[in-house]
Order: sequence, then C-alpha cells, then structure tokens
Amino acid sequence: MIGNYLIGLREGLEAVLIVVLLIAYLSKTNRRHLIPRVLAGVGFAVAVSLGFGALLTFGPRGLTFQAQEIIGGSLSILAAGLVTWMIFWMAKTSKTMNQDLKDQVDHAAGSAWGLVVVGALSVGREGLETALFIWAAARTSGETWQPLLGAALGILTAIVLGVLLSRGIVKIQLSKFFAYTGVLLVIVAAGVLAYGVHDLQEAGILPGINNLAFDLSEQLPPSGIAATLLQGIFNFTPAMTVLQVTAWVLYIVPAMFFYVRAIRSTNNSKPAAKNSAAAAQGAAENPAAVEPNTSTLGETSA
Repeated sequence: MIGNYLIGLREGLEAVLIVVLLIAYLSKTNRRHLIPRVLAGVGFAVAVSLGFGALLTFGPRGLTFQAQEIIGGSLSILAAGLVTWMIFWMAKTSKTMNQDLKDQVDHAAGSAWGLVVVGALSVGREGLETALFIWAAARTSGETWQPLLGAALGILTAIVLGVLLSRGIVKIQLSKFFAYTGVLLVIVAAGVLAYGVHDLQEAGILPGINNLAFDLSEQLPPSGIAATLLQGIFNFTPAMTVLQVTAWVLYIVPAMFFYVRAIRSTNNSKPAAKNSAAAAQGAAENPAAVEPNTSTLGETSA
C-alpha cells in the first residue's frame, strides 16, 4: 500500500503541476477562454487511464492460469521498464520541458481540438504509466483493495498539494522531493521486475522456479508485519529464486548508479535559487508575472 501511495503521489503531483503551468501560461497570454479545452483533455486522459486500469484488472480473469501468469509477468517487466524510462527521461528533459509545453500551447491554440490534445498528452502519459505500474505492483501483494486505496490516497494528496502550492499556502523543495522519490521508485521497480520474472517462471517460460536463492519464511512470516511492510513498499518477498535475485541485482545496480548521476548532472546545471514551488505558487497568485521557463518546471521533474 505504501509503495502504491508513493507512485500515486509522485506521478499525480507531476501531472498536477504540469496542468497548473499550462493554465498559468494561458492566463499570462490573455487566453483564459482556452483553459476549458486543456481541462477537457485532462479529463479525457483520466478517463482513459481508469479504463486501462480496469482492463488490466478484469481482462485476464477468464484466461488459463498459465496465460494469466504470462500476461502478468510480461506487463510487470514492461511496467518496470516504462517507469525507468520515465525517470531518466524526466531527468534529461526537465531543463527544456517548460519551453516545450509553451511551444505546444502556442502551436495548438488556433485549433479547436489542439489544446484538448495537449492537455490529454500532458497528463495521459503519466496516467497510463501509473495505471500499469500500480497494477503490476498490486499483483506482488496479492491483495485487491489496499494497493488501489494507497494509490488513490497518493493521487488525492498530490491534488491537495498542487492546490496548496499554487496558492502559496505551503512550500516544498520539489527538486529534492522528486529526486528522492525517484530513488525509491527505482527500488520499487526492481521488485516489480523480480516479481514479473517469478510470474514467467510459474508459467514455465523461464526456468528455475524451484531453485531458491533464499527462503526467510520462518524468520519473516509472509503474513507478519515486517514481511507485509517490505512487500508493500519494496515488493520484497521472503522467498526468491536465483533468477529473481539475479534480475533484481542486474537492474538496480546500473539503474541506481546512472539515475543518481543524472540527477546530480541536472541539479548542477540549474540555478540553485529557482524552484518549481515558486513557479506553481506564482502561477496562481499572479499568472501574468510567471514565465514558465526551463528552470521552473525543470525543478518539478528532476
């Protein structure tokens, strides 16, 4: 539940701040009448993401056990890959994302559907990735409602934080927030990847289902508090196969190394005095005074 809360919080806050900055730019350029088009695109993206999540949840239920495990394992590995790509992509493009968003708005403003598409694409990518990753993470816990509740609470918290930030009620150093949660997401993604490997082993696609690297079930009973917390946050299970542990190590070592290096490189190239909290707060308090330049949204996405 905690891991899914983190996913919902991070991805939800990214999407909320992007919407805030899109609205701020339209307000700044005296095009407030176009804001409903952006919101319509956001609503469409949310609906598609929910539909995708429902399809993942209920679609495979009529299939055989082997087919379910193949689909589940493949999508879990895909989810880990997408989240990894998202983390590195955001770290790499954060310095130019604000300017890119502004250019998209300017280009699409003359079309009746253009800003709907901009709003949908700005939020839709995070929505679809979040739906897939939450579904994959929920499979590792074997629960039905707690992971979904954690994700929903995370998204709700993100919306509340976005509103409070935009109104200047709270201040958060978002560059550090996203950097630290990115590190945690790498760990969560490693667990999802390992669980995907286990699914494919159970389906007979990969070998070694009975070749355990360790079995700590006696020291960490699966129903105990410690095992539940480790599984809920990091997708760690008391018993893992050699292939699972191998996949976990081969993923997390290079991913963590290159992610930390990317974050340090991005932070070193930005003016230290600017942050996205100030951008979001200023956007709502005085949209005409906010220029969504590369440093503001870049801090949100680092």
